[in-house]
Order: sequence, then C-alpha cells, then structure tokens
Amino acid sequence: MTVKNHFICIPGYTRNLLSRFIIPVIMAGAFAFTTAEGQALNDIRIERHKPVPMSDGVKLYADIYLPSAPGRYPVLVTRTPYGVQRDGVHEMMVRFAQHGYAVVVTDVRGRYESEGKWEPFRDEAKDGYETIEWAARQPFSNGKVATQGGSYVGHNQWAAASLNPPHLVAAFPALASTNIYANWLTMGGAFRLSFNYGWGVVRMPNRIMLPQYWHTEKYMPENLKYDNVLMHLPLHNMDVTFEGAPVQHYRDWLTHESYDNYWKEISDEERFEKITVPVHTLGGWFDIFLMGTINGFVGMKKHGGSPEARAGARMIIGPWGHGPTRTFGGVDFTPDAFMDMYDLQIRFYDYYLKGINTGLDFEKPVQLFYMGVNRWRSETDWPLPGTEYREMYISSNGSANSVRGDGSLSFTKPVKKASDTYRYDPLNPVPTTGGNNCCGTPTAAGPVDQRPVERREDVLVYTSEFLKDTLTIAGPVKMKLFAATDGKDTDWMIKLTDVYPDGYSMPISEGILRARFREGIDKIRLLTPNQVYEYDIELTGTANAFLPGHRIRIDITSSNFPQFDRNPNTGDPLGSSAVTRVAVQTIHHGGTNLSHVLLPVVKGVK
Repeated sequence: MTVKNHFICIPGYTRNLLSRFIIPVIMAGAFAFTTAEGQALNDIRIERHKPVPMSDGVKLYADIYLPSAPGRYPVLVTRTPYGVQRDGVHEMMVRFAQHGYAVVVTDVRGRYESEGKWEPFRDEAKDGYETIEWAARQPFSNGKVATQGGSYVGHNQWAAASLNPPHLVAAFPALASTNIYANWLTMGGAFRLSFNYGWGVVRMPNRIMLPQYWHTEKYMPENLKYDNVLMHLPLHNMDVTFEGAPVQHYRDWLTHESYDNYWKEISDEERFEKITVPVHTLGGWFDIFLMGTINGFVGMKKHGGSPEARAGARMIIGPWGHGPTRTFGGVDFTPDAFMDMYDLQIRFYDYYLKGINTGLDFEKPVQLFYMGVNRWRSETDWPLPGTEYREMYISSNGSANSVRGDGSLSFTKPVKKASDTYRYDPLNPVPTTGGNNCCGTPTAAGPVDQRPVERREDVLVYTSEFLKDTLTIAGPVKMKLFAATDGKDTDWMIKLTDVYPDGYSMPISEGILRARFREGIDKIRLLTPNQVYEYDIELTGTANAFLPGHRIRIDITSSNFPQFDRNPNTGDPLGSSAVTRVAVQTIHHGGTNLSHVLLPVVKGVK
C-alpha cells in the first residue's frame, strides 16, 4: 500500500507548560530539575512513508518528525520491528521534535511497510549504518546523528554503531542485549523457551506483530493455550505443530545451540573496540536483558574504540523489568524508583548533539538503585571500586530439601563433608516464579515471593541466620557449585533471595548453567555420570541492602520452566529429544568441595 507524504502541524508549547518536560540533573544521588531558560518548544511537522533506500535496492520506509521552522537540526534515528506507529513511539518522537530534533523512525527490513525479508538480527548492522548516513545527508540534518530506542531497537543501535558510521555521535541503547546468544536466546546455555517461542515463533514471523497474550485468552482452544504448547516435546517441531508452518530463524536458533560463528557474527560484545562514540545503557534489575545492560557499559568502558567512547560510557539500573516503573512484581519501590525515559535521553542528546551543558560531565557515570533501602546512588564504575568479595557457604546435615529442611548459609566454612540429594523430573519441573523475564510470556517477572517453589522437595534451600546489621551488596554475583548427576547432562538453577522478617522471599539475583557448557558457552562437553564437577555459575548483577532482621537465602534446583526449556537429562542436542529421564542430583559441600556463593559486599549504604 502506497501512502503519499503529508504534513501535520502541532502547535508549539510555550514556557508556561514546560513543567511537563523537565530534565533531571543527577548528582551524587540527589535529583534536581532544570531546563533551558526561556526555551519554547517547537511547532512540528510529520512526513509519513518516506523511502530510505538501501544499497541492495531494498527500500525501508520511515516517518520523519521535524520542527516546522526551516533549518538543519541534529537527528535521532530509531529503527524498529514493531511498527513506526506503535503506541508510545509517536508520542515520544513528537516530544523530541518539539525539543529541536529531526527524528527518523523506520520499520526495519521486512517489517510492516519496509521492503525485503526480515531475518531477526542479521541485517541490522548494515541497514542501521546506511540509515544513519542517509539521515545525515538530508536537507534537515546538520550532520550530527544519534540513535534511540530500547529492547530489539536497542540492539539495533549497538549493531549499527559497530560499523562506525562517520556521522554517528552518540547512542542510547536501553534494555538491550549485547550478545544475542548469551543474554537474549540463552542464559548459561539454557534456552529461554517462553520468550523465544512467544516472541520468535508466535508473534514475529509475520510482517505485522501479533498482540501480546492472545494465546492465553479464554476463547483459545485448550491445545493452543500457551501453557500447554510450551510442554510440547520435541522443541524442534513446535512451530509446525502449533503454528502450521516452519519458522526458519527458530530452527536456526535450536540448531546453533552453542556460541558458534552464527552467533559471533551478530554479537555486539565481539565488536566493542569498533564503537567510537559515547554509549549510555539503561536497564532493570529484573529485566530479561539486564546482563546486556551491564556488559555494554563494562565493554565500552574497557574496550571502546576511542578515548571519547571509553570516557563517555554511562549506565543506569533501576528496580524495573522491561522499562522504568515505580511498582514491579507487587513491590512498591517508592516514587523515587521511577525515571522518565524522555528526560534521561534528552539530557544525553542535548549534551552530545547540541553542546548544551546538562551536567553530565559533572556526574559519576553509574546510577544504581539499591533495593532494600530503596535509594539511588551514584557510583564511579562497575564493579564498584573497593568491593569486598565474600564467600557464603552452603551446608546441611543432608536434608536441605525445601524450606522445611536443614540447609544453612554462613560466612563460616562448614566443618564436615556432606551432601544433599534431590530428584529432577522434567515432566514435573519447578515453575517459573518471578525473576528476569519479559514481554508477553505467561510467566510473571520481578520480585515475586519464592515461598511457593521453596516448599518443593526438588528445591534445596540454604538460609542464613537473622542479620544483626545491614549487609549491602552491589555488583556481579557468582556461585561455586560442586555437584554430580547420574546422567550425561542437566541444568543447575541458582537463586539469591532476601528473606524478610515475615518470611517473604524476594529474588534479587538468579543464574542457570546447562552442565554441558561448564567449560564455556562455545564448548559442548557431556558429563560422566555420577562424577563430581566444579561449576562456576554467573548470576545476574544486583544492588540490595539486606536489613537487620532479614536473612540471606540460596535456592538450588534444576529447572525454571517455562522461562527456560526443560533439560531432558539425556544429553541429546537442543530441541531434539522427545523423551525425558529423571535425574538424581547431588550437591556437595564441606571438605574440599566447598560450594558457596560469592557476594560483592560494599560499604556506606544503610
């Protein structure tokens, strides 16, 4: 369908309405608000369905938001697979244009009105580079371009920046993955089933995205309800069985089960040194792409391709899921928890594209929200300088099964050698309950009470004594696990929780490792049954103050379904197994097998 360009005028707002568009200045944990004295917002016009030609002849189509006054303006580029008219996109772009930016919003290749075939992630670097340079050549551009957007749109920013477009000045990828294999498709090699299937097979194969939650509605036939679909084995034919046709990219994901060249070609973490502009990341402690947010900041700080890129790396993490909120997972983190995305971005863009002193150069580069005390703090780096990494050891008398068991957690090494055993049945997996998830899946994300799963016998629970003083952690969390299974492969799922005086068990960090990837996500090594292996399991980063009267808890199990696929315990390649086996799992502690969690303890937060 061809739509002619047309223009829409929106009256400008004068300074008496600028309170709607205040800009925060963050300094040393305090929040103040400023705006340019006497500044008025622009009248704007919108050009619809503007062709953006690619070098291979494919035309992408863009909506362009411009100040009405003739002139050349700095440009913001957004490239989305979700439609240029999606709810929230239009409103945000209007605000940017009113503030004096030209904004180019395109449907990516093969989505909505853009030509070509969409293959998730594969064309975003080249198409992004060419769109940025096209935007820089337009008569409305002053030659300075930045990129904007979150989630998949944030990944698009990373991908384009890795090709070093000459006119790119800055990027603000929010809530975005930096390694499609390691912090999108999998975690620790375990396949993110509910998200990958819901996003990649159910909603996205067509040119236009299906709405969220359609597969959970009451009118849906029982066999097509999401909860039932996700129980299907083998995974590799789910697309044909339930959607009626093969989805090639889903099949490619299953085929390339390790971090091979298929994934390395589109991994932003392989190309940080090629990115020469300042990058601002933003994420949530409960976001599915949290590790992408952190790795993006750390990668640019250490490996950015210019002094400006390394010095300009910035990061904000709040108590959010896939976007800033005040309340998440039933927990009210206070009004201070919420940040307006427009306000954050406009300060960043004004600084780098307009040369306005918005205060960024006076601030510490990292802003973290500390749960427990519900307070923002400004930090100089991640991990925090001066962090004391302390081991907390798990122990028991052999009966740590469930919260009713005798599992304990202490800074003191256990004296005697012992172990705990449980049975993991893939046909009765531990259900996903909160944690790092997102986006229309049937599993709730966030700080959801873990007590329902902690009552299961196939969950080992290790709890500290009541704390007498505040213990604050901020940084990466790791688990050293000595464990054995009676099969060729299995999963190890770890959760760190903050146990409140009333028993509420709030998850603050989680990690999973598919045992075959114990030597690295690029190496598949099956197990020798019943042999004890040493596993290093990376959990999501966090910032949390454990208050007096609280306890610290570690949960260990072998499933978290349907957020992650069920390991069938057979050793078969990913997605191929139609059968499962019950695995007998043994966790060792004491003696030379000192299983423990490594906590990043920091001072000064109470």
